[in-house]
Amino acid sequence: MARYVDGFVVPVSTVKLDAYRRLARKAGKIWKEHGALEYIECAADDVKPGKLTSFPQSVKLKDDETVVFSWIVFSSRKQRDAVNAKVMKDPRLADMMDPTAMPFDGKRMIWGGFKTLVEL
Repeated sequence: MARYVDGFVVPVSTVKLDAYRRLARKAGKIWKEHGALEYIECAADDVKPGKLTSFPQSVKLKDDETVVFSWIVFSSRKQRDAVNAKVMKDPRLADMMDPTAMPFDGKRMIWGGFKTLVEL
């Protein structure tokens, strides 16, 4: 069964990684409560700058930051759109949406929706 995935790459200050983790736990619970199948957040462990492109280069990573790679799984794009609409209206998320209070630089975040090609 093909699913739909929202993917994210974001630079997070290493001193704010615990704050990011708290935000991600809260956000993940909200997404799952509204119907997301999976919510995954990963901190870079073996991610090096490349010669032409890389995760660090994609977000213009600074020395005091780490890359976070995340994805949310849905049953379809239609279900993703419905879930995201509910999530964006959820008042529990409102306090997390203030750009000045976020533990990351949202201007350098990369995101998009993806159709799965292979699922094993």
